[in-house]
Amino acid sequence: MDPVALLSGAFLVVGAFFFIAGTVGLIRLPDRFSRLHALTKADNVGLGFIVLGLMPLVPDLFYGLKLVLVWLLVVIAGATGAHLIAKRALRGDGEDVL
Repeated sequence: MDPVALLSGAFLVVGAFFFIAGTVGLIRLPDRFSRLHALTKADNVGLGFIVLGLMPLVPDLFYGLKLVLVWLLVVIAGATGAHLIAKRALRGDGEDVL
């Protein structure tokens, strides 16, 4: 195997690890804000590593830019969604429904 494929595979494995860590944080952490923090941060970093691992494998610069654009949109949407969920949870009656 060439070094580019090995490095790409390593980035993909690291990205999958962050996704798994975020899922474990969602299941194991005690309150809604901790779960929300673990999930959004780990998923954004995990997707970043997966995009980084896929970048050397794309055939054209256009496809690489599309991957980066998708990652940026997910980061923005994740931050916005997490903010809205946390804001709604602060206004709630204290019952942990997440």
